[in-house]
Amino acid sequence: MSDHMSIKDIARVAGVSRSTVSRVVNNEAHVNKHTRARVLEVIERLNYTPNQAARALVTQRSQVVGVVLPGTANVFFADNSYFPMLLQGIVEAGNNHEQSMLLCLGNVDEPREHFSQRILRNRMCDGFIIASIENDDPLIDHLVQSVPYFVMMERPQRYEDRISHVTVDNVQGGQLATQHLISLGYQRIAHITGHLNIADGQDRLTGYLKALELAGIPYNADLVSYGRFSFLAGYEGMKALLSQHPDAVFVSSDTAARGAIQAIQDAGLRVPEDIGIVGFDDLDVATKTTPHLTTIRQPVQQKGAVAVQLLLDLVGGHKHSPQHMVIRCSIAKTSS
Repeated sequence: MSDHMSIKDIARVAGVSRSTVSRVVNNEAHVNKHTRARVLEVIERLNYTPNQAARALVTQRSQVVGVVLPGTANVFFADNSYFPMLLQGIVEAGNNHEQSMLLCLGNVDEPREHFSQRILRNRMCDGFIIASIENDDPLIDHLVQSVPYFVMMERPQRYEDRISHVTVDNVQGGQLATQHLISLGYQRIAHITGHLNIADGQDRLTGYLKALELAGIPYNADLVSYGRFSFLAGYEGMKALLSQHPDAVFVSSDTAARGAIQAIQDAGLRVPEDIGIVGFDDLDVATKTTPHLTTIRQPVQQKGAVAVQLLLDLVGGHKHSPQHMVIRCSIAKTSS
């Protein structure tokens, strides 16, 4: 029956005007509660479903949120559950608000400017959630200049006074990881960074340095390997660090920490007996290592859900940009 029903039919059965039904359907104010209840009862009884295309013409809202990953699709599908966990949080929050998600992935051989233009030509989305974007990506400039509603999933290193973002306290998390190793008596604590062109990697390095300073441990540049959030970066970084004889290492992601553990074991050493290690993220890969990985928990799904709510608040005019939301981290496991 819903295939043939219209607002006019609902109004006739409920005994109200079409504009009243429209206000109820769009959850607008200025409708008497008894009238609203009667209209909703008729809608439920007749199984009426609004025409989404027609609704979008009236409300100027598509109820579609774009999720943009400017990196590469192969990163998304690699052995790294960060992005699936993030998307799960985004999708579940979107479903709760009757929003659909449009996933926009970059290609490994696609110029960044071309990817930016693909996003800007999109007219389907009410707003965008941007994850893991590099500081010098031209998309940031285009978004600031042309897109009214978007939320970044990391602290922006440019335009901070104009961009809303949701992130975890990466400085606090990096400091917590390093302090944990210090509390166990380690002194030659190395660090394998994440991608420093993304704020998360930069801030975790800052936390590492802050913990050393507070503990009175001199900074040693030879104990820092500049990497990315990948298994290979963790493996190669740890191989390079072994010549410096660290007794522990803080690695900026769990995926990279798995690579570091593999390099330690390939060198005939043991974790944690010879080298202690702490990762970051609390992904499922932390339990796939032998031994299990001590790691810093960032609530990835919660971060995605908060980003959706913030974006919808911006689109709906309930909040105004910029909004900066920071979630604290904690030690997740201490089994190694």
